[in-house]
Amino acid sequence: MRADIPILSSLMWPSTLRSRIFLILLIGLALAYGLSFSVLYMERYMSAKAVMLGTLENDVATSIAVLDRLPPGERGDLLDRLSRGNYRFELGPGLAGVPDTSSKGREIAGKIEAAVGHRFPIRIERIPGEVNRLQAHLTLSDGSPLTVDVTPRGVMPIAEWLPYVFAVQMALLILCTWFAVRLAIRPLGELAAAADALDPDSNGPGLSETGPSEVAHAARAFNAMRERIAHYLEERVQILAAISHDLQTPITRMRLRADMAEDSPERDKLVSDLAEIQRLVQDGIAYARSAHGSGEKNTRIDLSSFIDSIAYDYQDTGKAVTVVGLVDGAVFTKPHALRRILSNFIDNALKFAGSAEITVEHNAEKAVVISVMDRGPGIHDDMLEAAMQPFFRLEQSRNRETGGAGLGLAIAQQLTAKIGGSLRLYNRAGGGLVAEVTLR
Repeated sequence: MRADIPILSSLMWPSTLRSRIFLILLIGLALAYGLSFSVLYMERYMSAKAVMLGTLENDVATSIAVLDRLPPGERGDLLDRLSRGNYRFELGPGLAGVPDTSSKGREIAGKIEAAVGHRFPIRIERIPGEVNRLQAHLTLSDGSPLTVDVTPRGVMPIAEWLPYVFAVQMALLILCTWFAVRLAIRPLGELAAAADALDPDSNGPGLSETGPSEVAHAARAFNAMRERIAHYLEERVQILAAISHDLQTPITRMRLRADMAEDSPERDKLVSDLAEIQRLVQDGIAYARSAHGSGEKNTRIDLSSFIDSIAYDYQDTGKAVTVVGLVDGAVFTKPHALRRILSNFIDNALKFAGSAEITVEHNAEKAVVISVMDRGPGIHDDMLEAAMQPFFRLEQSRNRETGGAGLGLAIAQQLTAKIGGSLRLYNRAGGGLVAEVTLR
């Protein structure tokens, strides 16, 4: 039973901060406003009730005194003039009723008794029926019976138009609450959007530092963090460049010494190891540079010529790379980065399938989708996301014989983000892998 309570509360409680603040402010202000309205209503109700009962007491006392002093034959002419909206006088014993024990009845009876001044015997009864009705029976000085028929009416202490004013005020309250919440939450949304689009390599404008002091302070802190990250990335590239420069010299010396050595199996293994070390250094530098950005400018390129040139370069070296379907249209992007992305896709396809197919399509959003397909072993669905991580090598295929350091797809993903696109890997129907880059 206790486990159901958090689930129920989570279903009833809004999930967004905007909705929670709006709900808290609205409920609090509505309760406070409703309490003030209730206190005002009760105060006016009690005041109106006191005025009504006081008027009843004075008017009834005056009317009974007038009727008591008039001759019996003249009393009937004044009955209509002495009657009011909530009571009237009748000459006679009235109707038979039952004792009234309600608080309202006792209160009215007390006022009538006070009005009579205990000069005349009086009996208060309630007349059965759908309408709440009381009758006060008394006898005048000459022995004539007199009945005061009272029909209590509800006290309306407020004007009829006041509820409409209350509704308008509640609407204004909701509007002001929504505006206040929007004003308070908007900086958080802008900060979240800036964090999602964080690109330390971009020279675009930072987060606006205007607004309330707290918001401006958070914006300044975010922009300072962005600059620190950019500085750290630049230092990383510089460190990798320095390491590369320092490693290239001893690797070259070792390669020369190995080439001068006598032919032997150990010499061949040493040359192979040096070549692998050199590839690892070059791939690491390429990944760092792709993450930091190359500063290449966007250029409008013709897709047909661009894709054909890539395919011809591979075909000239005897590689089985073909373009499938009709390629048309143009795209505004960084050509060298896009060429590197597609080259990495094609290299992987050739490495593990021996051939590659290139297709260019336009999706429903009119974005350009370039796919590189193969008929190789593919990648298990559980490893598709991990395959784009740096230095990830599939045990079945990414080994020393195929070469590489597991950075090709990671570099492609970094470059795709730099040109504002998206990358997707998925297994091809009938076997094989599809590497897809979407340019918006």
